[in-house]
This record gives sequence, structure tokens and C-alpha cells, in this order.
Amino acid sequence: MRKILLIGMTATLWLGLATAATPKKVVLDVENMTCPACSITIEKALDKVPGVTGKHVDTQAATVTVTFDPERVTVPAVARAISDAGFPAKARANGG
Repeated sequence: MRKILLIGMTATLWLGLATAATPKKVVLDVENMTCPACSITIEKALDKVPGVTGKHVDTQAATVTVTFDPERVTVPAVARAISDAGFPAKARANGG
């Protein structure tokens, strides 16, 4: 009985991983970033967005690169979270 249960759990886990969405990456041009505190504010805003799995804020280039699960969040929602934090954001036309 344990062997059957273990096989069933393993199959379920494997199937779940196989059907997981491929993460997407987007680069957004962001306005008003002037200091390290700006990047902290943006990172905290993105931490609250379900589906965001990674972020890199580059204040020098005025960009934010976000890795996300497209089944849980959209690019406009990511841009809106950054904009709502006080930093108008717009996705690059080519996505990166």
C-alpha cells in the first residue's frame, strides 16, 4: 500500500512540474528613479504581486527586469504595480 501511495504522489508531483508555466521576462523603462531607496520601493511593490518570481532594478539604466509566471500575472499588472509605487513604468515594445 505504501509503495502505491508513493508512486501516486511521485507521479502527481512530476505531472505538476511538467505542466508548470514557463517563466517570462520583461524589461520595463521606469521614470523617477534617482537613488537606492527608489529600487527598494519598487522591489517591495513587486514583492506584493502574485506571480512575480524575480526582479532586478537598474537605477543607472532606469529599467526594471521582472521574471514572472504568465498564468498568474500580466505585464500590464506588473507595470501598474511599479507605477502605483510612484515610478511610471512602461514595458519595452520588444519585451527586453
